[in-house]
Amino acid sequence: MAQADWLARPEILNTGALSLILTGLTVFAATTSFVYVRERSRWQRREAELAGELEAARGHQDRLAILLAADPQVVVSWNGRDAEPAFEGDSGFLGAPGASLALAYGTWAPPVDAKKLELATDALKDRGEAFGFTLRSRAGPFIDVEGRPVAGRAVIRFREVTGERAEVMRLRSELERVTADHSALASLLSGLPQPAWTRTPDGRLSWSNAAYARAVEAADGTTAVKNGLELLDRSERDRAAKARQDGLAFSVRAPAIVTGQRRTLDIIELPTPTGFAGIATDMSELEAVRADLQHQMDAHVRTLDRLKTAVAAFDASQRLVYRNSGFDTLWSLDAAFLDGHPTDGEILDRLRAERRLPELGDYRSWKASVQAAYTSTRAHEDWWYLPDGRTIHVVASPNPQGGVTYLLDDVTERFTLESRFNALSRTQRETLDSLREGVAVFGSDGRLKLSNPAFAQSWKIQVDLASAAPHIDEVVRLCRPLFPQDEVWSELHSVVTGVRDAREDYGCRMERRDGTVLDCAAAPLPDGATLISFADVTASVNVERALTEKNDALEKVSRLREDFVHHVSYELRSPLTNIIGFAQLLGTETVGALNEKQRDYTSHIMRSSGALLAIINDILDLATIDNGALTLELKDVDVAETIAEATAGLHDRLTDSKMKLQVEIAPQTGPLRADGKRLRQVLFNLISNAIGFSSPGQTITVSAGRAGGDVRITVADQGRGIPAEVKEKVFDRFESHSLGSNHRGVGLGLSIVRSIVELHGGRVELDSAPGRGTKVTAVFPSQGVPLSDAAE
Repeated sequence: MAQADWLARPEILNTGALSLILTGLTVFAATTSFVYVRERSRWQRREAELAGELEAARGHQDRLAILLAADPQVVVSWNGRDAEPAFEGDSGFLGAPGASLALAYGTWAPPVDAKKLELATDALKDRGEAFGFTLRSRAGPFIDVEGRPVAGRAVIRFREVTGERAEVMRLRSELERVTADHSALASLLSGLPQPAWTRTPDGRLSWSNAAYARAVEAADGTTAVKNGLELLDRSERDRAAKARQDGLAFSVRAPAIVTGQRRTLDIIELPTPTGFAGIATDMSELEAVRADLQHQMDAHVRTLDRLKTAVAAFDASQRLVYRNSGFDTLWSLDAAFLDGHPTDGEILDRLRAERRLPELGDYRSWKASVQAAYTSTRAHEDWWYLPDGRTIHVVASPNPQGGVTYLLDDVTERFTLESRFNALSRTQRETLDSLREGVAVFGSDGRLKLSNPAFAQSWKIQVDLASAAPHIDEVVRLCRPLFPQDEVWSELHSVVTGVRDAREDYGCRMERRDGTVLDCAAAPLPDGATLISFADVTASVNVERALTEKNDALEKVSRLREDFVHHVSYELRSPLTNIIGFAQLLGTETVGALNEKQRDYTSHIMRSSGALLAIINDILDLATIDNGALTLELKDVDVAETIAEATAGLHDRLTDSKMKLQVEIAPQTGPLRADGKRLRQVLFNLISNAIGFSSPGQTITVSAGRAGGDVRITVADQGRGIPAEVKEKVFDRFESHSLGSNHRGVGLGLSIVRSIVELHGGRVELDSAPGRGTKVTAVFPSQGVPLSDAAE
């Protein structure tokens, strides 16, 4: 309430408040001035102290910077586990461009040392564990790394080791490396399978490995050195000693005794700072391989010399290093010129000068293309057509070690043969197409390879069927409508596909539904194919059938004739015998006397009956021979006596005809083994035939002799002779030719002669010509026909 009144009186409030404010301000200003003056003096003293301390810190910092810069080093510190590190110094000696990269241990320290530093750094920051290492950076210098806690901070110093200590450490590292290398080399030399050794400057053994000890048959290397066991022979040791005296390296390939066996060794002994060191390499297997290689090369050379293909090898300088005899034969160049190892270009120029290369307009470009094989990676093939007509196939093959090998093959004959083969193939093709027989060739796979138009026409299929190469199953399907017999097609299928055990010919006859008859023949070809031909034999089959029917009819007629003749002969013989008997009875006049005319008639009856009986007997003999029922009774027969007996029955005819009979029997004829009766029948018919074709006053000669192992009986007359067209028929039955003479007969005499002689194993020879008579010779084997044949 009082406050409200006071506030209600503003004049009183303004005067009092103003006084109080002014008083307060005066006191505050005075107090502030006093405090300011006192604090300013204190601040000035403190500022002077801080300036002094700052100057001292800067001096200390400068001194520390000088100390840090005096040595290549880097100091890294952390104020806490997760605090950012502070870097002092330059890390150029570590091979890292910035100081911060000092903590990237992997960039300048080896992997093992980098891992060790990372673990030690973590232990320092986490647990304050101090550490110290000396390691070698990748850049080369040795680095001292020291870490420890300092005033609550983790501090690591990287410092390059310099001066004598660095040299000592470098030498120590080098010593360790050299020691390790020496140990490794010693282990290597000790384990080598080749003998190795070292010597003192005066040439004495100082060390040897186990292989050396085994080579000289010592227990170990120490024993070999102690006993001074040498590997080489005396002469080789002397040469090695001389090389050591001269300070030279010694190298030789020499034989040596190794573990009791003679081997070939390559010896190398070199001077070393401490004496000499040597090693021996066993070259025995290499020498054996080299010798074998040389033998193989010699064999290859001999093989190449036997080849017709010309071979020439040129080295990288394009000079001839080898040629075979085929090359000399192909080009016929001077041997002295080739022995001088000419270049490829020189040989081509020489061949061009002698006109043995192809005639070309631009020889330079052609030569360059040939020699391009020296820079090519693939073999080049070419054909040379020479002026002398030869064709050369050239293959230029680059060698892996440089150079080119030429293979030159004279293929002129091959081209000629190929041309002839093509011409022959075309001729065969045209010949095949012109054949009337259908031809089809099936390959070993059973497919149609070749056919001619006649094949397609005969089976009514497409002409160009072979171009589609159908299988035989398809061909059979197309041909089956005309000939549906499965067994024939199965046989052809097995022949073509080779189902049979052995490939053999097959033939059959096909009678098709259209009435055509084909002769099918299948024959295997050398290349595994099969040729099948179809010949249309319809006309010949029809002719054959007609001829067969006609032959059957003729055989039937012949049998009927023979049966008729046989029957008639027997039927005529009985009454004829009675006639002859009664005629003889009348001739003897036992039943009464006859007048002259009756006697003449009786004589004619006797002669006619005898001739008729002879004809009937001949017919019966032929029938017996045809039936195979005639048996010969072989025995030794006197030829002269048999001739006399045969001529005795013809004495009257000879007398009546006023002819002479002359018999000539050679002394060496001897007996003949034959059927005497049949032999007399042969002679009787031959002489009777000669009488019939001779004229009165002429002479008939019967001669006998032996020629080789045969007995030859000849009947010769001086008659008219036989023409050539008749000679072929005189021995046929019922062929009778009078040839202008008085001879008449039924034509059975000579036929019986030939049949009887052939039964004896002989033959009949006829020599006759018109105007100079006829000579018939019966040739009998001296021993006669074998009993088995005679019985037949």
